[in-house]
Amino acid sequence: MSEDLSGLEPYVRRYLAEETAALQPPYLLSAMQGVVPLLLAARRDGRTIFFFGNGGSASTASHFVVDIGKATIRGDGKRFRCVALVDNVESVTAWANDADYARVFSEQLKTLAHPGDVAVGISGSGNSPNVLEAVRVARSLGLATVGLTGMGGGKLKDLVDVALVVPSNSMQHIEDVHLLVCHLLTAYLRDEQPGATR
Repeated sequence: MSEDLSGLEPYVRRYLAEETAALQPPYLLSAMQGVVPLLLAARRDGRTIFFFGNGGSASTASHFVVDIGKATIRGDGKRFRCVALVDNVESVTAWANDADYARVFSEQLKTLAHPGDVAVGISGSGNSPNVLEAVRVARSLGLATVGLTGMGGGKLKDLVDVALVVPSNSMQHIEDVHLLVCHLLTAYLRDEQPGATR
């Protein structure tokens, strides 16, 4: 007996329509105009860009690092120095076990970060305690801060220098757009900046 897939086509169409709607407002360009100068300054000055988030956002943080760190290498050899704080499993689990999960990213920043670095917090709701704590610590250490979020932005949008708030309450659409932002930034920094080689 075959499965009834009669609802699949309308579901796909509805999902894609919602995704398209989440990409339409001018917020995306506005956020890029704020983020790109921070990343370019970090590369120019040899600063580190730290990415962090939970769950799907942790995956996006790691994806940012591999794409921006590798795919944007210029002909002059300049590179983006990128670190995903989610990838140090030993530190994450040690701080979570011995102290508090809300400190798993902020404690790493206290060890690794320097003034002029950039912290990019990713939280679909904008209310992840460990992302908020890391952004607070980043600001206290003199880092520039970026927040990728949705659902109205939560607390994160008011804590960061540049906020990208996806206009959706669907975690799937929010995370889709965050990954698109990763690829958009990577492509732009690879293809359109002076000195870029195609």
